[in-house]
Amino acid sequence: MRVRFGVFEADLQTRELRKSGSKIRMQEQPFQVLALLIERRGEIVTREELRDRLWAADTFVDFDHGLNKAINKIRETLGDAAVSPRFVETLVRRGYRFIADVTVVEDVTPETPPGTPVERAPAEIRAPALAGELADQQPPTARTRSAAVAFVLVATACGLLTLFAFRTRSSPAIRSIAVLPLESLSGDASQEYFADGMTDELIASLGQISALRVISRTSVMPYKRARKRLPEIARELNVDAVVEGTVTRSEGQVRITAQLIDARDDRHLWSETYQRDLRDTLALQHDLAHAIATEIQVNVSPGEQAALKAVQAVDPEAYEAYLKGRYFWNKRTADGLKTAKEYFDRAIARDPGYARAYSGLADTYALLGDWQYAVLTPADALPRAKAAALKALELDNTLGEAHISLAFCLEGFDWDFESADREFSRGVGLNPGYATGRHWNAWHLILRGHPREALAEMKQAETLDPLSLIINADLAELLLIAHSGQESIQQSRKTIEMEPGFAMAHNQLGQAYLQEGRIDQAIVELQAAVRLSDGSPTCTANLARAYAAAGRRDEAIQLLATLKARANTAYSNASEIATIYAALGDRDSAMIWLGQGYIERFNPGVLIRPGYDPLRSDSRFQTLLHRVGLTR
Repeated sequence: MRVRFGVFEADLQTRELRKSGSKIRMQEQPFQVLALLIERRGEIVTREELRDRLWAADTFVDFDHGLNKAINKIRETLGDAAVSPRFVETLVRRGYRFIADVTVVEDVTPETPPGTPVERAPAEIRAPALAGELADQQPPTARTRSAAVAFVLVATACGLLTLFAFRTRSSPAIRSIAVLPLESLSGDASQEYFADGMTDELIASLGQISALRVISRTSVMPYKRARKRLPEIARELNVDAVVEGTVTRSEGQVRITAQLIDARDDRHLWSETYQRDLRDTLALQHDLAHAIATEIQVNVSPGEQAALKAVQAVDPEAYEAYLKGRYFWNKRTADGLKTAKEYFDRAIARDPGYARAYSGLADTYALLGDWQYAVLTPADALPRAKAAALKALELDNTLGEAHISLAFCLEGFDWDFESADREFSRGVGLNPGYATGRHWNAWHLILRGHPREALAEMKQAETLDPLSLIINADLAELLLIAHSGQESIQQSRKTIEMEPGFAMAHNQLGQAYLQEGRIDQAIVELQAAVRLSDGSPTCTANLARAYAAAGRRDEAIQLLATLKARANTAYSNASEIATIYAALGDRDSAMIWLGQGYIERFNPGVLIRPGYDPLRSDSRFQTLLHRVGLTR
């Protein structure tokens, strides 16, 4: 039976709701409440009646909370309001009443011209019968009454068993989730950073739950305003469920409306609206994460529960500056990192006790000193990153990302691998869903001589951030270091399919071809890597290695001269120059340049790369490994 009220049309049998002809989602329980209110339109339906009719099979549920949520969902879907209702009226301490005009819309019959709806009087509206209806019958006898009662009881029991079977067998547990970019309702494009920041915060909060795999920011942001069906997105991200919603910021308040959808069958599971003062935004995000975990019945350990509750109020201006800092940090460009630093500095100046701002500053300095950006020398950047990470942990020792940032500095600049062990372990334990933490920890594990564990950790990072190009490319490089050339080739090809213009994927593929002896193919890929990276020293050095392997010595020497000419105080290219000399068979020059890199405090990870394989039998190289702390 289909009924119409206002611009809405509801099919009480198929439980579908449409607005102006377009299907809209409504969870099963709210729809049942709506159907009963429509059936009794104009009458008061008490809360007790609703409980007896709709909650009898779910006595384990908090009825008051469940009914309030159902009514709120109905109003949210219909665009109704409790203060001035158009559809559902609340009668305090009594119940609810459906007050809109309702008509029944029958299906078109053979005698009815196509496209002509047939309407019946409102008095004929009834909820669908459980066991069917018997029309035009004589008054029942005692026997027929007993038979009818028995039939209804059997039908009801079958229905309940079917419902139970559906819930227990047809709805497998949700253990992976993607938070799609929250939509800003401000109408101001300059406020996009705020919606993105709220998305990041919710991902981070859910990521603290070890029993739940939460897709990272990098992989969900491409779906911002995407016109894809949720099951398709779920398949691409390999998740069971998605969270989508909106965020509004106005006059010092933030309001988030979120809904949880089982993406495997596009089934609405839960929705809620939260509104807090801007300074309590972190508490709002943690409450939302806890509600989602409760809804999907995922196990949250006592420590994780404590972390979700342990939030502090933050100065609104400092928080806004922090969100802007993260927004620009996530751009992963040299200019973006410089702007991010300015905003993190601003947040700290506004609130010197804001630990997360120091954590953001630590991450920014760590990348500013990285070879990919080379805005600062490692000697200038990494001590600042370490100081910021230590300050963050002094203020809040539970920040997993700050422990990861500190570990990065301890390993990459201090060469203190044992302390880095502790910090990586602590950081991953506090925030198991932090893909960057898993990514950096994988490099730490292979440096410590644990290739199998390193590959497992990098693959875990990939499952958390499946669309991250750098994680996919680094997985290929770890496979290369582990001398799994064919697997490395397949992984690089996969990354190139994701983004054909990503230079590092071509770089790793070229190295794998080189390792497998497919020199001509290696040269083609490495030439592409140099072109796409605008002459990256690492890609240039690998191309020179390939030229040397092909006997094209003059071209290799020409690239060597290019790197020497481009050396500067920020980055001398010492590590890359050393690999070219190694490929040319000049071990003495290679060790001289490695000595220069040692003085500049190169990242020790360069020493395990395949370009140094020709030097591994040299006692001077083994001595260097020992001085750095990599002797195994």
